[in-house]
Amino acid sequence: MIPAQVVVAALGYASLGIAAGYSTVALVAVLAWRRFISRPRNIPPSGQPVTILKPLCGEEPGLYAQLRSFCAQQYAPFQIVFGTLDPCDPALTVVARLVREFPDLPIDVVADPRRHGHNNKSSNLINMLTVARHPILLIADSDILVGPDYLATVTAPLRDERIGLVTCLSRDQPTPRLWSRLGSMYVNEWYFPSVMLAWMFGYQDYASGQTLCLRRATLEAIGGLQAFVDHLADDHQLGKLIRARGLSIVLSPYQVVAVRDEPTLESLTRHELRWMRTIHILSPWSFRMIFLTFSLGLATVGVWLAYAAPAHALAWTLFGVTALARFGLHVAHRVGGRSLLEDLWLVPARDLLTCALWFQSFFSRRVSWRGSEFIVDATGVMRRIA
Repeated sequence: MIPAQVVVAALGYASLGIAAGYSTVALVAVLAWRRFISRPRNIPPSGQPVTILKPLCGEEPGLYAQLRSFCAQQYAPFQIVFGTLDPCDPALTVVARLVREFPDLPIDVVADPRRHGHNNKSSNLINMLTVARHPILLIADSDILVGPDYLATVTAPLRDERIGLVTCLSRDQPTPRLWSRLGSMYVNEWYFPSVMLAWMFGYQDYASGQTLCLRRATLEAIGGLQAFVDHLADDHQLGKLIRARGLSIVLSPYQVVAVRDEPTLESLTRHELRWMRTIHILSPWSFRMIFLTFSLGLATVGVWLAYAAPAHALAWTLFGVTALARFGLHVAHRVGGRSLLEDLWLVPARDLLTCALWFQSFFSRRVSWRGSEFIVDATGVMRRIA
């Protein structure tokens, strides 16, 4: 019979091996993305007329600069449609300023309160689509900042008729608040490294609502925006329906910047619980194994368990590899921008919070979104709670 301490030690070394292996490969994926894929490229404009759909909801931090970056694209011809469900939305004041600043740019504004389902963003887009003029549609969130070559880069893959959708990764840029900085670490140091790693190993279904570029004919072929007007993960459902028609999804080399503002801990946990529960609904089996990506926590448990065996040097070596790779994930996205060591002291708290929210997400299908509460079923369909 195998002694208990041998079993415990084996579990410890298995945990350390997984933690060191995952964190190292994730760091390699991030560095490979930065070095070989997400690089400045001189892509000539395709000349395909494009309508940019920008759904709005409130005046977010930096909204003027973010919306203006879309108006300043080196591309022609293109139209921008700004839309809101609230005719009194303060974001419309920013839009009015842009209309005055860019008098030669076709800008349309739709302020229509009609709702077509439980997903307010999809309802807003359905209302906006009525004034869209062009055969190429680009749906982009209001909180992202882009350079003047963004539109040319993102639309270029649609020259290939086999491509049905183009999407982008993003890098979170936090406001100075502590909770904003913690929130950006969730995206920059855990979520998107896992996306890059999955893509590197052949996962082709990723679609992010921060950039969704497709032909209008493709959208109509899958049933239009009405096909996912009640879905929590509308971007994922869009990608799923496009893939079902035999078309490919392209992850653009262009990485947008998303402004992250979390005024309170409650705001931060509410957003991240919604994202965790979304992942849980989309991939329930793989979600159960996500704890294997919590490398620093897993390695800490592994060192503790490995003390049942005498070979402590190997345990600390594997822990050191994990810690170095985790440090690499912390600084990789900061190169050329923020201080490399800024917020390093927050890494343990960030990883512990991610683990806690993952665990909590198993016990409820309730999510908060833009001040409303919803229950989400096993298929991702949401229902508003009165």
